[in-house]
Amino acid sequence: MATRTDLDGRPIKPITICMIGAGGFIGSHLCEKLMSETPHKVLALDVYNDKIKHLLEPDSLPWAGRIQFHRLNIKHDSRLEGLIKMADLTINLAAICTPADYNTRPLDTIYSNFIDALPVVKYCSENNKRLIHFSTCEVYGKTIGSFLPKDSPLRQDPANYVLKEDTSPCIFGSIEKQRWSYACAKQLIERLIYAEGAENGLEFTIVRPFNWIGPRMDFIPGIDGPSEGVPRVLACFSNNLLRREPLSLVDGGQSQRTFVYIKDAIEAVLLMIENPDRANGHIFNVGNPNNEVTVRQLAEMMTKVYAKVSGEPSLDSPTVDVSSKEFYGEGYDDSDKRIPDMTIINKQLGWNPKTSLWDLLESTLTYQHRTYAEAIKKSIAKPTAS
Repeated sequence: MATRTDLDGRPIKPITICMIGAGGFIGSHLCEKLMSETPHKVLALDVYNDKIKHLLEPDSLPWAGRIQFHRLNIKHDSRLEGLIKMADLTINLAAICTPADYNTRPLDTIYSNFIDALPVVKYCSENNKRLIHFSTCEVYGKTIGSFLPKDSPLRQDPANYVLKEDTSPCIFGSIEKQRWSYACAKQLIERLIYAEGAENGLEFTIVRPFNWIGPRMDFIPGIDGPSEGVPRVLACFSNNLLRREPLSLVDGGQSQRTFVYIKDAIEAVLLMIENPDRANGHIFNVGNPNNEVTVRQLAEMMTKVYAKVSGEPSLDSPTVDVSSKEFYGEGYDDSDKRIPDMTIINKQLGWNPKTSLWDLLESTLTYQHRTYAEAIKKSIAKPTAS
């Protein structure tokens, strides 16, 4: 492998990375990138390894020996500190991040995203190990613009809705709106990491993903994701399309979102890993402001893309309106608009996303259509008990 250099022209030294949550959607793509394009070693920690099996077997793979899988749950495993000590860098991807859970399992959500992350931060700080922690764009909560009158011209001012890492306030709903349990837990762990940096010299980078999309994201309850609960909007729509059901538009589908392709986002993470001097002490938005749509527009685009990749005609009534109470249960609340400001990541790492919304949807839905067809075939082929 030719000598690779960082953004300042210095040779990149091989390091060992302890990756917590390596078996998930983001972890599997990051492991793939690290194995195929870098000399780094990965200690891959997770409860499941289905999404990285292709990297672990057989022994003849070119990166054999550079990735080791450790099956563990960070909640209660005494091996965690030892594995963090063995590595130069820890990346924490572990989280509960399914919107339906924020409402119905708020305690699990708070414990998973705050309490369970505490030992990771503590071990990194005590052992002088660098930490890249995955947070969420949800920490921003609601935009200033959402509190302005509907007809106010100030709603169009980007200062009132574009989200900046260093200046935007984090605005959540009232306590009974339990939907904010996730965002609040994520914000508190960010504040703790930031304080460890300020008081104890912890070298950290915080990542705020804005809807990372692509192959291997959980999308079919019980097949490629949790069997209960409502997944994120794009996964919900994929699920509806695959099952030939109308897409549910919550409260008219007026919320606005941006989507970024997983492979673009992983490029940004690799830049953070290999340019510590530029990434340490920073919080980075990782999203694509050019791929902004309302949820209703997303539903319309996904319907068109799916008709193309599947060869199946769209339903006569492709969408159905539902209320958030009906869909998510009591206590649900939402943020109106999530547009990332890209100034800091662009300045520090020179990163810009490339993939259009249509292209990332086509790649994702092609993968999902194939995976779903294979899962159905398997279930039909299984002998049933008489």
